[in-house]
Amino acid sequence: MNSELEHKTERLQRMLVENDLGGVMLNTQHNFAWLTGGASNGIDLTRENGAGFLFVAVNGKRYVIANNIEMPRLLSEEISEAEFQPIEVDWQAERDPQTIITAAQSVAPGAFGSDIGFPETRWIEPSIAACRFQLTPQEDERFRRLGSDAGTALQNVIPRLETGQSEKQIARIVRDELAAFDIFSVVTLVAADDRISSYRHPVATGKVWKDTLLIVACARRNGLIASLSRMICAGDVPANLQRRTEACAAVNADLYNATVEGTVSSQLYKIAADAYATQGFGDEINKHHQGGACGYRTRDWVAHPSSDDVVNTNQAFAWNPSITGTKTEETGILTENGFEVITASDAFPTILSVINGREFVSPGILSL
Repeated sequence: MNSELEHKTERLQRMLVENDLGGVMLNTQHNFAWLTGGASNGIDLTRENGAGFLFVAVNGKRYVIANNIEMPRLLSEEISEAEFQPIEVDWQAERDPQTIITAAQSVAPGAFGSDIGFPETRWIEPSIAACRFQLTPQEDERFRRLGSDAGTALQNVIPRLETGQSEKQIARIVRDELAAFDIFSVVTLVAADDRISSYRHPVATGKVWKDTLLIVACARRNGLIASLSRMICAGDVPANLQRRTEACAAVNADLYNATVEGTVSSQLYKIAADAYATQGFGDEINKHHQGGACGYRTRDWVAHPSSDDVVNTNQAFAWNPSITGTKTEETGILTENGFEVITASDAFPTILSVINGREFVSPGILSL
């Protein structure tokens, strides 16, 4: 028996009862990966939707609804017929959404929910997302391996770096090193020199790196996504940049320290805002979000002054405080023992922050 699948099915059943629904249809690539423990229905990666639906009825029975093009591969390479009973439809008929609804109605009564607002269903993605938030033991293990491999991959980028390379060249190196671990970078950002200060989301350009470099990656494998950022200097780190990075690390540590079960996301926002002010950079909170919960999305939610999301134990977070010209970002998991970073890279220096006797480590700037 697949205990992970059974546990997730039970979560969905409880959610369906709470929403008075007879079943839920999952079509997005992130929800397909979540329920199946890392399988994929992705064909066209420019779309959030995938090929084929997973349908879970309130009685716990599971189905896969797909056209005759996709069903053979899904059953052969992605999921098991023993775990998801197949309902196949002709690809010509699939164009009419009613074909999928009729297929689901043939095995379950009542109203249905969906993650994409499918016709004749209720959009309940927020309720589905809540089912994803707490990692199962199997997910925890997969996430830790992903984080470790992603951190190592960015570490492996270092020997391949040379001043004079363009941001686009460096982005290709980053994607290549991640791919060596069977990791797909869903976000790859690279900024050289003044572009670090100019843009919080620096899509790689042809600009050539001379002095300072920022690399950002959101690394996906088996559906899970780990986010991390690294700063590199050609030569000594300027004193002002070091000061800003240490201040950024202090904000990061305050977020780590406050990431405890029951904390509300708006409280985390205020903690970050206060930390920026304490470090002398009070306006930086207004220049970028600070990150938040993650898992099968780059962020499931971000800390916001009006948000009411609640932190759970066994939930993953990627905090990304930034101060103009620098940034700190790691992914970690809140455990019963506290917040544990999973994406650290050994080759990078660290910045130690101590809060009430507790030590928190953030990545520093690597000098080449």
